[in-house]
Amino acid sequence: MIQVIMGLKGSGKTKKLIDSIHEAVANASGDVVCIEYGKKLTYDVNYRVRLVDSQEYGISNPDMLKGFLSGLHAGNFDITNVYIDNLYKTIGNDRAAGEEFILWCAKFAENNNMNITVTVSDDAALASDAVKAYL
Repeated sequence: MIQVIMGLKGSGKTKKLIDSIHEAVANASGDVVCIEYGKKLTYDVNYRVRLVDSQEYGISNPDMLKGFLSGLHAGNFDITNVYIDNLYKTIGNDRAAGEEFILWCAKFAENNNMNITVTVSDDAALASDAVKAYL
């Protein structure tokens, strides 16, 4: 399953993300991973969440992020929840590439029995119909 939290800056995306992370930690039967851009969630999420700073791994485009997610899963089949904060900061501000990545995540999550939540700083009204299905 995939969920997209989309909205303009200041619309409360990160708060929703943190609330969802806390719920997953309390209820998930596996590991929880959060990929962020920069180290700003360190004190906001539970210590049991594996925080990953995408900048430390040089992730700068969708293909690198896909490979990183695939590697995380290959190394730990117990991951049940993945959170990606600030997708456009991680992969660049290309709306088409972001939408293609979200659709890839939907297939990846379904095939690997994972829940993936992504925050996107963009106007939800501009999202494609395919992405709107995950809002």
